[in-house]
Amino acid sequence: MLSHLYIRNYALITELDVDFQSGMTVITGETGAGKSIILGALGLIMGNRADTKAITEGEKKCIIEATFQLPQASGNDAIEQLFNENDIDFFTATTLRRELTDTGKSRAFINDTPVQLSTLKTIAELLIDIHSQHENLAVRDRSFQLSVVDAVADNKELRLQYSTLYRQLCETESELAKLSKQASANAEETDYMSFQLSQLEDAKLQNGEDSEIEEELTRLTHAEDIQRALYQTSTLLDDTSAIGQVNEAVGQLRTAAKYLSKAEDLSERLHSTLIEMKDIRDEAQRLSEQTEYNPERQAWLEQRLNTINSLLLKHRKNSVDELISLRDEISARLNGFDTLDEQIENLTATFNKQKNDLDNLAGQLTISRQAACPALSKQVTDMLSQLGMHNAKVDFSLSPTQDFTPSGKDTIDLLFAANKNQSLSSISRVASGGEMARLMLCLKAILTREESLGTIIFDEIDTGVSGEVASNMGDIISQMARDQQIIVITHLPQIAAKGTHHLKVYKQDNPTRTETHLVCLTSEQRIKEIATLLSGDNITKAAIDNAKELLKRQDK
Repeated sequence: MLSHLYIRNYALITELDVDFQSGMTVITGETGAGKSIILGALGLIMGNRADTKAITEGEKKCIIEATFQLPQASGNDAIEQLFNENDIDFFTATTLRRELTDTGKSRAFINDTPVQLSTLKTIAELLIDIHSQHENLAVRDRSFQLSVVDAVADNKELRLQYSTLYRQLCETESELAKLSKQASANAEETDYMSFQLSQLEDAKLQNGEDSEIEEELTRLTHAEDIQRALYQTSTLLDDTSAIGQVNEAVGQLRTAAKYLSKAEDLSERLHSTLIEMKDIRDEAQRLSEQTEYNPERQAWLEQRLNTINSLLLKHRKNSVDELISLRDEISARLNGFDTLDEQIENLTATFNKQKNDLDNLAGQLTISRQAACPALSKQVTDMLSQLGMHNAKVDFSLSPTQDFTPSGKDTIDLLFAANKNQSLSSISRVASGGEMARLMLCLKAILTREESLGTIIFDEIDTGVSGEVASNMGDIISQMARDQQIIVITHLPQIAAKGTHHLKVYKQDNPTRTETHLVCLTSEQRIKEIATLLSGDNITKAAIDNAKELLKRQDK
């Protein structure tokens, strides 16, 4: 419930600091005193669009702060979940704040934690319900009508199961559509990719073979030059030439070594060189004998290299290794196409099962609603009779839908007739503004008996009624206040007297400006205020007595 409201520098309010109580609180005041200003300030807490013109003239900043007493977490799971999702500390005394500067900057806070305006709006809508005359149009809304039926049907757990499975079905359907679209696109690529893979596989590519082919082609192309150079190398290193001379030099160094120790080291080094030269001579001779021109091999290698170069050019690659990677990638993608078909098959089976389960839950919802509609129609009809509409008839008519909706497979139409000679017809076509206001009050009253709507603020819901009907309307609102906090802005004494708490809005002039104030009335002040509502500013003794009588009836 709303426990405290603080407003500073908003329109005609310089500073307002007021506590609210549980039960039914009435707010009265002359037309233009500022009741709409207070609602406008609360509208900012509800996330409404901010306007710098709302800031008190001459001030830089306005602040609206509303504190709500929340039930423990066990009774407030939805709000606590929102707090957790937005990393906001959860307190049973939670404060929502909106700040607006003359530069147009707007900031929102929950328990002093900065939040997005959308977050403030979402949480505020769970805490407070401002019902203005405009809100009466919501009675035409089929989703609202269905929510009332569901509240009476007490099928919350069933709706939760349905809602969860409905979201899962939508997700599965979306994923299935995505995979099917991908499969269609894949089908167009399959033939071309299969042709590419066939070419690459037929080529039987080996890692690094392009470099090896180029190296071998170079050897075959220059075979004669290589053979000639190797032969001459082996000849130059023959014993009769260079090797013989080195061998002779080794012998001379060994002679000198008999008399000079350093010559022994030179002899060993040159002897090692001699051995290496002989090895090089023999290897050059073998390579010369092995090197030969092979035109068939050269032709095959040139053809193989042409095949590789053609594939490199076609696929814009730089090496055989890249072609092999492409081949493996195409193969994997084609294999993935087969896997995709399997995924679609499995997901289709999941979708069909979810659809069957959801259809079963939708059927159970329909049964619960069909059972609740007659009793709900009677309740609303009886309450309308209390509100002066003695011949009104109401019927909640369910019809099946072909497809699943977020709320089941039902559509609803609230049928209404105000007079005896009228047949039932859709509320959107026949009800007047006053009739819709009374009908909405009945529906809200029924809703509050079944589930909490947070703090409800009725803004002049009593427009167009008086006398006994007004008193009955006050009784209905008073009964609603047994289950939750109700705040009623009214001009009718019959309703004002029903409240357990009474606040008055008034304007006051000071030397520099006109200001709006909101005060809690004492018992004596309340008698005077209700008497004023009865007789105007010229309060008579009869009005005072009448006011006391109205309050006495409420006390009883």
